[in-house]
Amino acid sequence: MIIELTFVFLLSFSSLLVMRKVGKKIGLVDQPNARKHHVGAVPLVGGISICICITAYLLTTPNVLEHYNLYLSSIVLLTFIGALDDKFDLSFKVRLILQAGLSLCMIYFAEIELNTLGNLFGLGEVSLGIVAPLVTICAVIGAINAFNMVDGIDGLLGGLSIVTFGAIAVLLGIDKQFGLAYMCLIIVTAMLPYIFMNLGILGKERKVFMGDAGSMMIGFTVIWLLLDASQDPVAPLMRPVTALWLIAVPLTDMATIMIRRIRRGDSPFKPDREHLHHIFQRLGLSSRQTLVVICSIATAYAAFGLYGEYAKIPDIIMFILFVLSFIAYAVMMSNIWKITSAIRRWRGVPERVYE
Repeated sequence: MIIELTFVFLLSFSSLLVMRKVGKKIGLVDQPNARKHHVGAVPLVGGISICICITAYLLTTPNVLEHYNLYLSSIVLLTFIGALDDKFDLSFKVRLILQAGLSLCMIYFAEIELNTLGNLFGLGEVSLGIVAPLVTICAVIGAINAFNMVDGIDGLLGGLSIVTFGAIAVLLGIDKQFGLAYMCLIIVTAMLPYIFMNLGILGKERKVFMGDAGSMMIGFTVIWLLLDASQDPVAPLMRPVTALWLIAVPLTDMATIMIRRIRRGDSPFKPDREHLHHIFQRLGLSSRQTLVVICSIATAYAAFGLYGEYAKIPDIIMFILFVLSFIAYAVMMSNIWKITSAIRRWRGVPERVYE
C-alpha cells in the first residue's frame, strides 16, 4: 500500500509539472483581475492532474468501484468541460446542462439515486417517491457548485476536500468497505502535491490552481460516494443526514451566498467577494490563518457527523442541529458588515480588505 500511495503521489507531482508547461503553452492560466489578486498567470491544471491519477488507479483496479466506467467517463467529461470553462469562460448554463445530464446518467445507468432522506422528522422514513430523480439532480448540481464556489484562497478547496474524503474513508473503513475507503485515500494522496504547489511550499514559481475542471470533478466524486453510501436499499453505510455534516462548510457557504444574491436581484451564479474566506480576511486574518480556521471548522462538523452516525443520535436531532447551525450562520452573514466592522475596531485592524 505504501508503494502504491508513493507511486500515486509521484504521478500526481510529475503530471502537475508537465501540465504546468502545457497549461502555459495553451493559455490555460488564471490572470489577475479585480477579484483575483495573485501575482502573474497561474496554470489551472490541478484538477487535470488529480483526474489523471484517479483514472490511472481505477483502470488498474476497476473492481473497487461499481459502474467505474460511468464514473470515469463522467469525471473526464467534467474535467474537460471545466478546462474549457477555465480558458474560455463558458456560460453557467452550459455547466448546469452538463451536470444535470450526468445526474441522469448516474440515476438511470448506475442506479444511484436520492430515494430517502431518512427519519428526519421522527415520523419514519421520508421517501421521495416520484420526485426522487429531480431531488437527485438538484443534489448533484448543488454539491458540484458548492465545491466550485468555495475555491477562493490558496489551499482551501484542497483542504476541505481532504476533510470530506478523509471522513468518508473513516466511515467506509469502519463498515469494512476497504476498497472504497482506500480509493478515498488515493484521492487524498493525489491532492497533496497540488496543495504543496498551490500554497507555494515548493516555490512560488511552481504555483498552480485547481480550476473549475478540478472543483467540479471533486464535487461530483463527493456526491457520488455519499449517495452510494447512504441510499443502498438493503444495507446503507450511513444515514442521509450524516452526509450534510460531511460537506457542511461548502454547502452552507453556497446556500447562504446564493440566497443573498437572489434577495439582491442578482444571479445566484454571479461571482462576488462575500464568501466565508473573504469574511475572515476582512477580520484581519491572513490567507494561511483563514485556511486553518475554515478547515478546522469543517473538521469539527465532519467529526460531529461521524460521532452522530456511530453513537446513533436520532436523525431528527442531527437534522435540527444542522438546521440551527445553518440559520445561525445565515443570520450572522446577513449582518456581517456590522460584525466585521465592530471586530476590526475592537482588534484595531485598519479599515481595508485583506487579500
